[in-house]
Amino acid sequence: MIHFRDRMARGTSRNGWLESRHTFSFADYRDPQHMGFRNLRVINEDRVVPGSGFPTHGHRDMEIISYVLEGSLEHKDSLGNGARIRPGEVQRMSAGTGITHSEFNPSTIEPVHFLQIWIIPDRTGLVPSYEQKEFPVEQRRGQLRLVAAPDGAQGAVTVHQDARLYIGNLRAGERVAHAARAGRGYWLQVARGIAALNGTEMREGDGAAVENEPSIQIEAETDAEVLLFDLG
Repeated sequence: MIHFRDRMARGTSRNGWLESRHTFSFADYRDPQHMGFRNLRVINEDRVVPGSGFPTHGHRDMEIISYVLEGSLEHKDSLGNGARIRPGEVQRMSAGTGITHSEFNPSTIEPVHFLQIWIIPDRTGLVPSYEQKEFPVEQRRGQLRLVAAPDGAQGAVTVHQDARLYIGNLRAGERVAHAARAGRGYWLQVARGIAALNGTEMREGDGAAVENEPSIQIEAETDAEVLLFDLG
């Protein structure tokens, strides 16, 4: 069974420096039919204008993944971490018992376009932690590259949940498959381009929940970048 989430049906929010589209309920956008999928709670597609960003704010008991598509994002947190996140890098922050951080677009000329992802952890009260790794496009070209996993397998960042995130960059006409296991759920998010999921076209910003399907077939109709979540 596949349930598609149309990009145009997502929640939206705008202010002077931020444009955000919410796949699931977030902040002032509330939709009881879209509160998340399994332990995947948030997928926000954010665009921040040059020289602006999220001021210091706090989180608790959430696994937060940031993935930059264009531009760069400057991160600072209460653990003392300071880093710049660029395309191809995955940042994971475990908020645990409490963490504060800020995210800022350091450019004076170009916006930053990124995905903010929240995953509910398998337990509360974790010690806050931070991790950032690079996954060059060559590792993602024509395949699904594991970038987040509960055991940090294959050099992925470690998330505290039975959840795995794969990212694939496909050229037009390329196809990849992912075996679907009984009892698990899968979420496909198209970050760029046009791709078909088991024969149905999806465009940039579209998402889909997949359960009780024998396999997941993804075929790029144009050059495309996709995120696949494998969830317990």
